[in-house]
This record gives sequence, C-alpha cells and structure tokens, in this order.
Amino acid sequence: MNFNYTLIGQLLAFILFVWFCMKYVWPPMLQILEEREKEISDGLDAASKGKRELEEAETKKAEVMGAAKKEAAELINQANLRANQMVEDAKSKAQEEADRIKESAEKDVVQSMNKAREGLRSEVAVLAVAGAEKLLKAEIDQEANASLIDEIAGEL
Repeated sequence: MNFNYTLIGQLLAFILFVWFCMKYVWPPMLQILEEREKEISDGLDAASKGKRELEEAETKKAEVMGAAKKEAAELINQANLRANQMVEDAKSKAQEEADRIKESAEKDVVQSMNKAREGLRSEVAVLAVAGAEKLLKAEIDQEANASLIDEIAGEL
C-alpha cells in the first residue's frame, strides 16, 4: 500500500465523517444546547424577577407595618382620650349627684328644723298657757285656750 493512498483514504473518511456529523449530529446537539441556554436564561430572568418582587414585597410590608403601627398608636391615643373623657364625665356626674344629695339633705334639715320649731312653739304655748292658768287659778275655756295658743305661736 502506498502511503499517499492511505492518507487520501483517511482524508476522505474524515471529510465524510465531518459531513455526517454536520448533517445529522450537530443540528440536534445545537438545538439541545440552545434550548438549555434558553431555559437557563429564563430561569435567571425568573430568579431576578422573583428577587425584585421579593424586594417590592419587603418594602410594601414595611409600609403596611408602619401604617398599622401608626394606626394602632392612634387607636390607643383615642382610647386613652375616651377613657379620660369617661372618667371626667363620671366625676362630673358624681359631683352633680353629690350636690343634689347635699341640697336634698339641706332641705330635709330645714324641714326638720321648721317642724321642730313648730312643735316647740306649740309646746311652749301650751306650757305658757298652763303656767298662766296656774298663776291665775282660773279656768279658761278650750276655745279661748286654742286661740291664745295660736296667738302665742304666731308671736314666737
């Protein structure tokens, strides 16, 4: 065998092998590689999009938490103000009730004093008439007695 023919045969076999690979092996491999590259690219895009959405959600969460804390503080302040107002209302109602009871008690005392004065006037009048009767040793009739008692009670 001649070395040149061997070399030419090997060259033809290699060219045939390259042509076969370019025709039947290479396109599916390129297609698989391109699909894989696209999947990786899509995955990276989705990961970056997810990261952005996570950051946006974190900022939104911080805003919502801040607003909720502010609203809670406002509600607590309103509740405290309402509680203070209710305490003040209760104090004023209690003071009004105490004043009313005091006035009622004062009226009762004045009434009792007036009744006691009237009772004392009648007793003093009866005692005065009895004393005068004893002094005079004369009997005065009941009608005159009653008129004298009324007259003395009026003077007292």
